[in-house]
Amino acid sequence: GNGPSGICLSYLLSGYTPYFKRHSLHPHPILQRKLEEAPEVSLLDQDLEYLSEGLEGRSHSPVALLFDTLQHPDTDFGGTAESVLTWWQEPDRAIPHLVLGRNAPGGAWHSIEGSMVTLSRGEWMGLPDLPFKEWLKQKRRGLRNNRATAEDIAQYYQHYVMKKGLQKNFRCGTVVTSVRKVSAESISNHTQKDLQEDSDSLWNSNEKSTEVFQVDGFFKTMGGDKEPFSIYAENVVLATGTYDNPTWLGVKGENLSYVHHQLSALEEAVKNNSVSIVSDPVLIVGAGLTAADAILFAHHCNIPVIHVFRRRVTDPGLIFNQLPKMMYPEYHKVHQMMKEQTAACAGPYERYISLPEHHVLSFGKDKKCIFQDKNGCQKAYKISMALVLTGSNPNLSFLPNDGIDLAMDSDQPVNPKRNPIDVDPFTHECTQEKGLYALGPLAGDNFVRFVQGGALAVASSLLKKANKNPP
Repeated sequence: GNGPSGICLSYLLSGYTPYFKRHSLHPHPILQRKLEEAPEVSLLDQDLEYLSEGLEGRSHSPVALLFDTLQHPDTDFGGTAESVLTWWQEPDRAIPHLVLGRNAPGGAWHSIEGSMVTLSRGEWMGLPDLPFKEWLKQKRRGLRNNRATAEDIAQYYQHYVMKKGLQKNFRCGTVVTSVRKVSAESISNHTQKDLQEDSDSLWNSNEKSTEVFQVDGFFKTMGGDKEPFSIYAENVVLATGTYDNPTWLGVKGENLSYVHHQLSALEEAVKNNSVSIVSDPVLIVGAGLTAADAILFAHHCNIPVIHVFRRRVTDPGLIFNQLPKMMYPEYHKVHQMMKEQTAACAGPYERYISLPEHHVLSFGKDKKCIFQDKNGCQKAYKISMALVLTGSNPNLSFLPNDGIDLAMDSDQPVNPKRNPIDVDPFTHECTQEKGLYALGPLAGDNFVRFVQGGALAVASSLLKKANKNPP
């Protein structure tokens, strides 16, 4: 995967090394004292468990909190203190690696509608040692309400890869179809010889590990052909995110052509005028941020909406009840609409009806949709199209048993929120499979600002394995 997790890890594996900036002051006094104990030792070589002990914040991952607070001290309290890290390039510490991705560097950020404003503040979208704000300034653009558009972010990630000289490690247009362990003996001698020539340290002939990973897949060529490849590696990092498989409701008629599972379908329909101010309402199912983005988009285009969701409007688990109003005025507006504009009572917003605590029973061929409320009472509405936006799941079909054996609960599919891959918190190595690592949403870190700590943990672990950490 070549999204923010993969890019950040590539940066750390390319010899870029973080040290504590001498004479800088961190607002957390205990952390400051620990950092002063060994300023000449890089962060990658320090005891991450010791440094991250006692830190609190908006992530469950200790290393994510550590790396975040070093790069953005005090940011959750509105502080703008500078990073206490300084970066040195030490080429002899680089570890040969490849980053495989379907699209350009930036991962799923390239498939999100370009003008959508992100949930996180702009400076939280940045990667190490190239502040996002500075990059935007060069583009002569300010941040709206401190937040950035998805297009900005996608461009920034591509720019980052070029600026830091990482592009030689990236292979875009690749699809991985299988990752499995094979015994080193079973690989033919000439493959081993090629590997030795290609990379000095990936395959150290005098201490071959008995098992390696075989990664199979194909390149998409310019001509549209698929060119197969096989790569052998001692370590593989899973950083494929969670946008691959939209969640289905599993109800009758969900496979009909007017039922969609991606926001882009609404944009498409508006572009070719198949929905408009005079058409039947668009049904939007879900109460997360993607559903909110769809409502805002429809509202902006004067398209009538019926909004169905299972939760109560006041449910504390609803994302809108967790966002500060000042920073997210447009999401606050959607929440207002959800509260004030139920089918039971008309409110001030035209062309929008919310049906809280309802679920879809079926979609009919005649575009009639049937809902049921918590009391078992049913309603039918005629709609023009439906958008089911209730989250998405990762696609791990390239792993044995879809990666289920790696999850916290190995009877259930991997899910970033409910059932992430089980990893060691300080190395991000899978507890069930040595040599396999997981980063980002797959390991339960869903925000760009927090995926970077996982990359730090992986890089630190791989450097120890490759013996490139100074004693």
